[in-house]
Amino acid sequence: MAVAIEAPFHVLAVDDSLPDRKLIERLLKTSSFQGLAFVCVVTTVDSGSKALEFLGLHDHEDSPISTQSDQQEVAVNLIITDYCMPGMTGYDLLKKIKESSYLRDIPVVIMSSDNIPSRINRCLEEGADEFFLKPVRLSDMSKLKPHILKSRCKEHYQQEQHLQSNSESNNSSNPTSENSSSSTSSNSHKRKAVDEEILPHTIRPRHS
Repeated sequence: MAVAIEAPFHVLAVDDSLPDRKLIERLLKTSSFQGLAFVCVVTTVDSGSKALEFLGLHDHEDSPISTQSDQQEVAVNLIITDYCMPGMTGYDLLKKIKESSYLRDIPVVIMSSDNIPSRINRCLEEGADEFFLKPVRLSDMSKLKPHILKSRCKEHYQQEQHLQSNSESNNSSNPTSENSSSSTSSNSHKRKAVDEEILPHTIRPRHS
């Protein structure tokens, strides 16, 4: 019996520190989100601008970049980003994501080595789902589970809506062909009936 395999859960990790990127990737893959039946795939980038590029956005745009359609085929289910990065900070990246109608529903987790309440509150108010203090630990991964389940449920709902829409579209097109077939069949029966009525009168017995 074939068993349906759950699509991989894709995490985008953003940090200018290579050791921290490797740590996040290892923690995500080690945890495997215990109890959840899917594989975690991690993509790492070293800046906020590269994260936006991977997601298909320029710094000033609100919609996917058409030239990066190939990357858009890989859905991102969760974004984990460092707060302090050169150029674009994690907070700036968070704002860009939440301002985008295309990306705003992706859960975002901010990480920082500094335990500054005002910074934490600002990120949470802007839409961050979690704020982790570095060094991130394996126990922190369990805090991601609710956001993962929420993202997964929404993904399944969208798939069901898409299938239902396709089904309704197919059903709406079928009546036309059925009606056409019924009409053709009806016309055929009518012609047959007319022929049967005409033939008895037109064919006369021959006398020898």
